[in-house]
Amino acid sequence: MHKGKNRFVAGFLIGPLGLYLIFMIWPYVQTFGYSFTNWRGQSSQMEFVGLDNYAELFSDSVFLQALWNNFLILVSLPLATILLALFFAFMVNVGGRGGAAGIRGVRGSGLYKVVFFLPHVLSVVILAILWRAVYRGDVAGLINGTLIKLGISDAEHPVEWLNSPNLVLWCVAFVLLWWGVGFYLVLFSAAMQSIPKEIYEAALLDGAGRSQTFFKVTLPLLWDTVQTAWVYLAILAMDCFALISVMTPGSSYGGGPDHSSEVMATYLMRNFLAFGKSGYACAMGVVILLLTLILSVVTLRISRRERIEY
Repeated sequence: MHKGKNRFVAGFLIGPLGLYLIFMIWPYVQTFGYSFTNWRGQSSQMEFVGLDNYAELFSDSVFLQALWNNFLILVSLPLATILLALFFAFMVNVGGRGGAAGIRGVRGSGLYKVVFFLPHVLSVVILAILWRAVYRGDVAGLINGTLIKLGISDAEHPVEWLNSPNLVLWCVAFVLLWWGVGFYLVLFSAAMQSIPKEIYEAALLDGAGRSQTFFKVTLPLLWDTVQTAWVYLAILAMDCFALISVMTPGSSYGGGPDHSSEVMATYLMRNFLAFGKSGYACAMGVVILLLTLILSVVTLRISRRERIEY
């Protein structure tokens, strides 16, 4: 009976497992193999070059610049997104005045959730096009037009938001922050609503303030959700391909000016499709994969806490 049950379960699993191995795992194995060749992508002709692609990679100043830009986004984006999303989620769920019905969010909290989540409904490419218009470097841009009307900026010399090497990366990072806060606000709100209101009411009756309630009650009970959000945002910070390639100047997948907004994914695609250095691009893909795996493991390891049951 037990043996027949195992065969029944194996019969259901073998198909999905085979598809997963063919369409998910095998491309990774192929990419790893191509990274040791000089494959140019247009033909099946290739030669084994050993570790030459990897050696070239770490002496490539553009790739190192892209790696640094990914690192800057990595150290700023997850922290800022989670802090803002946690704050807003706390306010719309338990930040309002308590009444006869108990703990509640600020007035209009349901509307705030919809407004904050709205950017996440649109595709990243549409957001990139909209924000490229907002950041336009002339008076027709929303930010420049507003600054000029307020007398803060000179109409003859408006700020070149996306053409300034010092500003372009942070302009993109701000859009990622604006896009992500709404989603994580909803995620944290869902987790907060699963916390019994009696815990908050007991804390408030004991004289705890809003900040104490947040740090002593909300944050410890949400830690698993925060940990998951941190891993997702870290993976997002290692990508950013769609936003960079549409928003920023530069031929073939953006990254300009002068590679000041270059990230590893855009440089990979440029090498793969525009330069025909497919083997070299595969080596970049392997490095990105390894960095992302290491980052995920380290993040989960550092943020691991004892789970609180309630």
